[in-house]
Amino acid sequence: MLRSCSRGGAGAPDGPVAARGGAPCHARKRQARPRRCTLDGEARGVTAGDDVVELDHVSKRFGSFVAVHDAHFAIARGEFFAMLGPSGCGKTTTLRMIAGFETPTSGRIRLEGADVSRVPPYRRNVNTVFQQYALFPHMNVWDNVAFGPRSRKVRDEELRRRVGEMLDIVRLSEFAERRPAQLSGGEQQRVALARALVNYPSALLLDEPLGALDLKLRQAMQIELKRIQREVGITFVFVTHDQEEALTMSDRIAVMSEGCVEQIGAPEEIYHQPGTVFVAGFIGSANLFPATVGSSSGGDVDVSVAGRHLPVPARAVPGDLHPGSAATLMVRPERVRVIVGELANGYVGLPCRVRDLVFQGPVVRFALDAADGTEIVAHVAGDERLPLLRPGDEVFAGWERDAARLLPGTAPVPVGSDR
Repeated sequence: MLRSCSRGGAGAPDGPVAARGGAPCHARKRQARPRRCTLDGEARGVTAGDDVVELDHVSKRFGSFVAVHDAHFAIARGEFFAMLGPSGCGKTTTLRMIAGFETPTSGRIRLEGADVSRVPPYRRNVNTVFQQYALFPHMNVWDNVAFGPRSRKVRDEELRRRVGEMLDIVRLSEFAERRPAQLSGGEQQRVALARALVNYPSALLLDEPLGALDLKLRQAMQIELKRIQREVGITFVFVTHDQEEALTMSDRIAVMSEGCVEQIGAPEEIYHQPGTVFVAGFIGSANLFPATVGSSSGGDVDVSVAGRHLPVPARAVPGDLHPGSAATLMVRPERVRVIVGELANGYVGLPCRVRDLVFQGPVVRFALDAADGTEIVAHVAGDERLPLLRPGDEVFAGWERDAARLLPGTAPVPVGSDR
C-alpha cells in the first residue's frame, strides 16, 4: 500500500511527483495547512474480524503543527507490524494514540472493532513497553511479572500458571527470584515483555525498546522478540528508526515521513520495490540518479541518466510517469558491478572513474564518479575477482536491467548516499 501526499495552496504543483521534490522531508516544518493524501493501489485484503488495530483517517495536531496526517491502515491479528521513520516523523505519536496517551484530532481508532478514540489507556486492552523498562526494583522477577494479574485479582492458581508460562516463553524461569539490578539489559527487557504479555493484551505496543542495548545484544534481542511474538501469537506494534530492526523482525512495515505514511508493505517489498524516493533512500543504501523519462519501445522505457540513455523494464516504471517527466532511477549498491572493459551482455550502466575503494569485511565499497560527476556506490563481494584497481582507473558501473527501478520525483538526498 502506497500513500502519496501533496500540499495544497496557491501555486503548489499537483500530484505525487511534485510532492516528493524539494528539501528532505525531515527538514521541512509541518504546518496545519491543507494537505491531500490518496491511497495508491489495493490495501491489504482482510475481513473485519482479522484486524486488531484500525486507524480510520487519523490525524493529530499540536497547535499549528501536524504530527500525524490521515493515517489510514489496519494491523492484523498475530502480525508483527513496524512503524519506521526518522525522528519527528509521527511514529511515536501514532503509537501513543493507539495506547490512549494522546487523543486524535480527527479520525477514529478501533481495537477489536470497538471505537476507543476517547477511551482512557487503562480501559484499553493493550500494553506498552518503553525504552526504559520501569521494572519495580524492590520486587523480584516473578513478582514483577505477577503485578498485572494481581492487580486484576486473578485467582492464585491461574496467576501461577500465567507467570510460569510467560517466564518459560522469555526463558527466565531460573531467574525468577532475582531483582532487576541483578539482570543484564537484555534480561530486564525480557522481564518487561513478560509483564506486558501476562494479561494477554489484544496488542503489545513497543516504543523503541531495544534502543538502550549495545549492538550485539540488540541484534540478539531482535531474534528473541520475533520468537516470543510467534510463540504467544499476539499482535506486536513496534516503533523504530532502525531499518535493520524493522527488516529483521516485521511481517509488514509502515514507513513514515512528515506525519504521512509513505508506504506499507512486507520487508522485501519495501526494500526491492520502494514506492517513493524517500522510502528508497531511507531503507538501506541506494544509488538515486536524477533521470528524465523518454519513450517506450519493446517492453522498455528509455531513461536519460548522466548524459546517457538507458533502458528500464516498463514493469519497473510507475504508470503516472510519462515522457518528459522528471524522475529518479534507483539501483541498490549490491546490484552494481564494477566492470573493467566493455559491459557484458544483458547489463546496462555508466562509464566511471574510481574515486575511492574501502575494504568493509564481506564487501569492498567502491565510490565511482560518472562523466558528469554523478556519484555511484557499488558493494562488491570480497571474493569477487577484479584486477587491482586504484583511484583514477576507468571502469563501468553496470547492473542487470531488472535491478533498476524508476520512481516519481527527484532525490532529496545525495546520490549514492549510505543510510
